Order: sequence, then structure tokens, then C-alpha cells
Amino acid sequence: MKFLRDRMRHIFFKKTLSEARPHYEYLKNKWTEKHRVLKSTFWNKHQQSLHWAFKNLPARQIAVGSLSGLMLLTPSPSLPSPNLITPAYSIAENIQKSSFLVSDLANVLPQEVRSLTLSEETEITRILSRDLGFKVTAELNEKRLNRNYGIIGAEQHLARYPGDTMATHFDNLEESRQFYSSGMAPGLGAWGYIGDTLKEKYYIAVPTFLSENFNERFSEYRDFFKYRKMVVVNPQNGKAIVSVIGDAGPAAFTGKHLGGSPEAMAYLEREDGARKGPVLYFFIDDPNNTVPLGPISVK
Repeated sequence: MKFLRDRMRHIFFKKTLSEARPHYEYLKNKWTEKHRVLKSTFWNKHQQSLHWAFKNLPARQIAVGSLSGLMLLTPSPSLPSPNLITPAYSIAENIQKSSFLVSDLANVLPQEVRSLTLSEETEITRILSRDLGFKVTAELNEKRLNRNYGIIGAEQHLARYPGDTMATHFDNLEESRQFYSSGMAPGLGAWGYIGDTLKEKYYIAVPTFLSENFNERFSEYRDFFKYRKMVVVNPQNGKAIVSVIGDAGPAAFTGKHLGGSPEAMAYLEREDGARKGPVLYFFIDDPNNTVPLGPISVK
């Protein structure tokens, strides 16, 4: 009797395994093909930057970090279990796109922080427009800033309206705890009270007065730069934020080329000991005002 039960159990499990195998094979083949396409697309899109990254590995580890993870996703000929498919697929779907942006920018940016050449500007704005999903440009309405790559430094909060103080400035205790210590600027922004909370939260200060023809066409340039949308990118981590020009400055003697609100600096991770570092900053061509202010993800 025991022999008969064991024999029946053997037949049952053999049949169940046989029935399950086609589903397993289907999933394995689907997974293999999806990753073949993923890797092919990835390499075709970033081939030039990847070759550069591998040659410069010690200097650009952040740009190559994600590549190791991608290589680990290469399907094995003998996939051990269909249960592994879901976690691995999730990893593939959540590859840090910002690392690819860092790699692409590193292939174009000069080693020192200086004014960009026209060819460098053209390539960088092409990369940013592609990866951020909106048009990024160094020139808008025949107007330019004096540079688009420079050292950003921390600014203070700007008054939004008469009577705005540090006690009334924040929407919640967490924001107050994090940003209260930055304090309030002693004067108003270049265009008076900034009014809008989001504009104040994500404003930058740029030396509009150093733009070519600014003094000769003061009223025209003043109105153009007022709360003009710009994208600011930390090329070392790929973080990007949509900001407005809320103030003019800083002065040349500070050694900084632009300033950022406390919230913008924190998001860009320019809150190191020196509270400054290199960033890219370009106009956003957004005539219909569809690009929202604040952090922006790589597409």
C-alpha cells in the first residue's frame, strides 16, 4: 500500500512539474528578450559616453556605478527559478537614469569651471533637452547670460510680502527646522517682494547686469529676466531643478557666479561645508508656462 502511494505521488509531481515548465520557459524567454533589447538600446544611446567612462573610471565612479548593476542583469543560460524574475525586472526598471546624464555631461564638460564654448553649449543643451523633456537653451529672445556653467553659492530667503519674517515664512515645522538657519535677506529681491511661495522657494540669483547690452537696453533686459525660468543642474549627481531668476547677483568679488535659495541648494546637494559648487544653468523655452517649478526628474 505504501509503495502504491509513493508511486502515485511521484506520478503526480512529475506531471505538475511538466505542466509548469512551459510557463517557466515562456517567462524565461520573455525576460531574456526584454533584457537583450534593454541592453542594446542603452549601449546605442550612450555608447560614446560609456567608452569615455570606462577609460576614466577612477575619476567618474558615480557615472559607472549603474553600469555594474546593468551587467549583473544579464540573463544566465540556466535561470534557477522563475521567482527571481520579478525582483530582477524591478531592478532593471529602476536603473538610476541620472547616472547616465552624469556620464553624458562628463563627456562634454571641461575639467575646470569656465565659460563654455559654443559647441559645448550646443551639445549640453541637446543632452538636457533630451533627458529632461523640455527645450533647454543658452539664448532666448536674442538674450544670453554672461555664462552658463559656474559656481553656485547659498543665498538667504527673500521676503514674499510686507511683514514676511522668518516666523511666518514656512508652511510647516519640518521646513522651518531645515531652513530657518539660512535667515532672511536684509533687502528685497531685484524685483521687490517676490510674492509667490514657489518662486521664492526655488529662486536663483544671477548677474543679469553682466549680460551683453544690458546697460544700453536696461528696461527691456530687466523685464525679460524678471522671474525667467531656468533649469539648474548639478553635473556631479544629475539632480536638476526648475527655478526662476528672483534676484540679481552675486558680486564678482565673492568668487561665485550665481546663487541659489536654501531649498534649491539642499535639493541639488550643494550643502557641503563650503555651501557651493559647480552647476549648469540654462533658460527653459516654455512660452505656454507648462513646466512646473521645483525638482525635475530625468525622463
